[in-house]
Amino acid sequence: MNNLPTRDEAWKILTKYVTTDHLQRHVKMVEGTMRHFARLYNEDEEAWGILGMLHDIDFELYPDEHLQHAPQILRDEGFDEDFIHSVVSHGYGICSDVEPVSMAEKVLFAVDELTGLIYACALMRPSKSVMDLELKSVKKKFKSPAFAANVDRKVIAEGAERLGMPLDEVIQETILGMRECAESIGLDGSLAQE
Repeated sequence: MNNLPTRDEAWKILTKYVTTDHLQRHVKMVEGTMRHFARLYNEDEEAWGILGMLHDIDFELYPDEHLQHAPQILRDEGFDEDFIHSVVSHGYGICSDVEPVSMAEKVLFAVDELTGLIYACALMRPSKSVMDLELKSVKKKFKSPAFAANVDRKVIAEGAERLGMPLDEVIQETILGMRECAESIGLDGSLAQE
């Protein structure tokens, strides 16, 4: 991932293609989590964050053809083939046959769905905050398929396996990553005060 734009430049690119609040919030959650994991692995936090931000660049425009249009959009925006591979790999086995290979790709694959589950768990709390959300609460909801039914638990479990990290640890680190961006995703407790 060379010659990446700044975070502000990447956000301008994203918002050309992703305009809805819920999708923008999702990419902020994934970006924050990717930045957290980058620090854990002593990797490039900016590069990992931009990958997290731009991973769903074609989803709003082409929800039924997700990741089929992302490569051309990203090429047109000046991204290299390594970055494009990283974006497309997060849909491996779902809507892509590009396997996650690098550590950044494996983390993105693991946390993409998981951030949605954690977001839903946080909204159920009286505080409407991720700041006081505990691992045991997420694990309980993880085991309940009716809760956040659109979140694919198999993908999350496979992602943890690919990382070689226990599922509990992946969930805990993702909670911590989302705490770091809690204000920008509305999970800092301010929703409970409205």
